[in-house]
Amino acid sequence: MQSTAHILMIQPVNFSFNTETAVNNAFQVEGKMDNAQQKALEEFENFVFTLRMHNVDVTIIKDTPFPYTPDSIFPNNWISFHGHTICLYPMYANNRRLERKPELIEMLKHKYNIERIIDLTHYEEKNKFLEGTGSMVLDRDNRIAYACLSPRTDIAVLDDFCRQMSYLPVVFTATDENNTPIYHTNVMMCVADRYVVVCLESIKNKKQADDLKSTISMTGKEIIAIKFSQVKHFAGNMLQVQNTKGEQLLVMSSQAYHSLTKAQIKKIEKFNPVIHVPLTTIETNGGGSARCMMAEIFTDRNHV
Repeated sequence: MQSTAHILMIQPVNFSFNTETAVNNAFQVEGKMDNAQQKALEEFENFVFTLRMHNVDVTIIKDTPFPYTPDSIFPNNWISFHGHTICLYPMYANNRRLERKPELIEMLKHKYNIERIIDLTHYEEKNKFLEGTGSMVLDRDNRIAYACLSPRTDIAVLDDFCRQMSYLPVVFTATDENNTPIYHTNVMMCVADRYVVVCLESIKNKKQADDLKSTISMTGKEIIAIKFSQVKHFAGNMLQVQNTKGEQLLVMSSQAYHSLTKAQIKKIEKFNPVIHVPLTTIETNGGGSARCMMAEIFTDRNHV
């Protein structure tokens, strides 16, 4: 199953511009925003409200003031759910590693039917990273992990994940107009049930681009191409979710939505409706958008 109706979101307590991640996240812009936490919280609450209005099941866990975790609003980077298995990932920034709070993991184990934990965090000792479904965009039905290599996405860790989870890695290099590596795959690519939104022009190597297109075509999904200028507005940072009726929805920020052409929106809406919400504070200070804020739960709740 490619999409789920159950989403985990972390309510921010200390959201702010993270200098540790800004080193290689070109999407972050340091602004003079003293009230970033308050504005981010308002955007977060409106996002949750909108998802629930569309009958998406959202589990909220409130972050704690200590330890200081300014990016905790982006849980998809440190955890992913796969049936009765969860994966924990090695993170580039020291203060992002603190998001993997033992008490939070214990709470999830109590709440959900988790039988196996794949813990890849030991790679941090070797300075090798794989930041969850930020580094990888997963085709869950066809068990393919798409990944653009960057300081946050190491091929050895990717191969380990794919071996343990029985996924096929499809690896490429993606850069922006300044030839800077795109820090996470999920800002330039989104895999849905019957289509893929992807910025092909960011892949300069023709063979890699052709191989990617070929792999997508073999899965029977339609390619909807986006441009650099749209990626800068987080148009790649989308996630297809279900509502509790089993209907598919594509979720993105309003900035992303307004960067799309009418033709692109028409192509997407041929498959499913679009939901968009304003996330300007989170995008500007955090360098991530709607997809980063949602960790998909593919695990049944325990009956307590």
